[in-house]
Amino acid sequence: MQDGRAPRIRNRAPAAIQITAEQLLREAQERQESTFRAPKQRVEDFEELHEYRGRKRKEFEERVRRTRGSIKEWTQYANWEASQNEFDRSRSIFERALDVDPRSVQLWLSYTEMELKSRNVQHARNLFDRAVTLLPRVDQLWYKYVYLEELLQNVPGARQVFERWMQWEPDDKAWQAYIKMEERYDESDRASVIYERWIAVRPDPRVWVKWAKFEEERGKLDKAREVFQTALQFFGDEEEQVEKAQAVFNAFAKMETRLKEYERARVIYKFALSRLPRSKSANLYAAYTKFEKQHGTRSIVESTVLGKRRIQYEDEVSQDGRNYDVWFDYVRLEEGGLRTLREEGGTKEEEDAATERVRDVYERAVAHVPPGQEKRHWRRYIFLWLEYALFEEIETKDYDRARQVYRTVLNLVPHKQFTFAKLWIMAARFEIRQLNLTAARKMLGTAIGMCPKESLFKGYIQLEMDLREFDRVRTLYEKYLEYDPTNSAAWIKYAELETALEDFTRAEAIFELGVSQASLSMPEILWKAYIDFEVDEQGDREKTRSLYERLVVLSGHHKVWISYAEFEGSSIPLPRAMREEEEDEDAEPRVVAGDPELSRQVFERGYKDLKVKGLKAERAALLESWKAFEQEHGSESDLAKVEGMMPIIGRKQHVDKETGQVVEDWELVFADDEREANPRSFKFLQMAHAWKQSQAKKPGGSGILSGFTPATSSVPESGQNDDDDSHSDVASSDGE
Repeated sequence: MQDGRAPRIRNRAPAAIQITAEQLLREAQERQESTFRAPKQRVEDFEELHEYRGRKRKEFEERVRRTRGSIKEWTQYANWEASQNEFDRSRSIFERALDVDPRSVQLWLSYTEMELKSRNVQHARNLFDRAVTLLPRVDQLWYKYVYLEELLQNVPGARQVFERWMQWEPDDKAWQAYIKMEERYDESDRASVIYERWIAVRPDPRVWVKWAKFEEERGKLDKAREVFQTALQFFGDEEEQVEKAQAVFNAFAKMETRLKEYERARVIYKFALSRLPRSKSANLYAAYTKFEKQHGTRSIVESTVLGKRRIQYEDEVSQDGRNYDVWFDYVRLEEGGLRTLREEGGTKEEEDAATERVRDVYERAVAHVPPGQEKRHWRRYIFLWLEYALFEEIETKDYDRARQVYRTVLNLVPHKQFTFAKLWIMAARFEIRQLNLTAARKMLGTAIGMCPKESLFKGYIQLEMDLREFDRVRTLYEKYLEYDPTNSAAWIKYAELETALEDFTRAEAIFELGVSQASLSMPEILWKAYIDFEVDEQGDREKTRSLYERLVVLSGHHKVWISYAEFEGSSIPLPRAMREEEEDEDAEPRVVAGDPELSRQVFERGYKDLKVKGLKAERAALLESWKAFEQEHGSESDLAKVEGMMPIIGRKQHVDKETGQVVEDWELVFADDEREANPRSFKFLQMAHAWKQSQAKKPGGSGILSGFTPATSSVPESGQNDDDDSHSDVASSDGE
């Protein structure tokens, strides 16, 4: 081992002979040396005994001389003398030790123990008397002294010792030990007097409770009540004292409950709770709630639970006043209590008090205005105001107060930075319910002029729609579109209004004006609504066709082409002029059939347009729709034509620009693209697929490759001449 490091193990192979842990332990045990044992001495006569004692005394004297302050050495010396029945010498040694350290508790205990072992009781009493006189605050000495007297059946002597001890006002355990001794000898009156003296020394609530419980257990119920009443008089009615005496109230009420005096217990609980704030009486409330659940009526139990929840919510809002979720729960609790009170037929004074509690919670909640001017901080806060206004309107029927709530919150919100449309609309609808239409319109007009917003326009429009004021609705839509002309949904709703009023000319003009806007949010929904209007309401195929033509020029999206083609092939209702001529309204509406050929032309145009733009995925989606159309309306040849145009998935290799490696990708390969790019090889592939198809018809053959159709001409027969073979595509596939 070098430099304190473990040696390097060079051979890590297992040893030929393995040793178990059990063998190691056994060998270690066998190799241990036996412990040293002092030899035993045998004393044959008194001369040897005196010599032995002299030698031991000399050793002890040397040891106590060297370590004079070691109580252990003195104790061993004295106990050895006692073992030799030299009690005078032992007492002398203990007295010498007490001269060294008279306050050593262990020394006094060893001294008294030596006297008791030698049955010198009077000496032990004298020692305990000296010890407790010198060390009156050491409880262990008093306990030993009392135990000695009681062990000797000297109860009066033990009582005298306790009396001497109590003069020093010891801790509670000493008083309890005194009381238990009196109880062991059935001296209950003496024990009661001791409790009274204990109370005079230490008037804590738990001491009062112990005394009352003691009186109850020995059957002195009047005395127990007197103890509790004295305790309550002692603590008084001040808040701090009542809080301190909660244990007394709780124990008093539980005693009355055990005696089945439920009304007395209820009065005690209410007396204590009425003098304590809610935040300091959680434990007492919990005990009261449990009591009412066991012995109270339903209404009392609910009111008790409400009180307990109030304490919880008060603690939470005191920690964070802007925790609006807690305020919502607090308000719902108070409102639920008010509704329960009304259902059970409470008095007018009780209902008024409950209403004031709800208002007080609302007022305290809305007083915590959010910090800053960010809307996200105000969202939950505004709902507190709305709930407050609805409470005043619905529950209390105080409409003036509800109006004042709305006005206050409208003045509070910084509308220049942000606003809440729901607040304006609810305030306006409140005025409508109060039949004050002018005020409602003025309020919403002010909102639109001060802070225009989409939801404000929608709410105002819906209000006028409910009132069937269509001219005002038109005016609002015009203002709405002036504010946000790019809103496609607004144009659609305006046109739907005119359609519902059967003013189709205005509706068409609105649609036309909407699609002519330079910028639109989601223009596709506006175009779709315009086309649906022309199809369903007007039945004008030419106008719809012109709309599709304009849309494909603007967009060119494959879904537009698909929709255009499906429109040409589908049936539409009769034009409106022809529908109005029909008199029978109950008959099934007539339709104008579509033209599949026009639909195919649109599909072809769309396919070519997407091909020019190089959009392969969109071409494949259009071909899928075209195929579904031909399956429903076309013939087998039309379907085969579309299937021949369907792409296949091929592999293509290219060099990645970032890594420089050859990467293989999957891509869609269209037949017409291959025909235009490689006409000769494509003809060759057609011939190969035709041969593959002929082989598939034979037993054990495989199917053709998907995505390509066989050539129109069949495979040349063996009987044809060589000139025909020389001019075939297969023969010329080498390019010669």
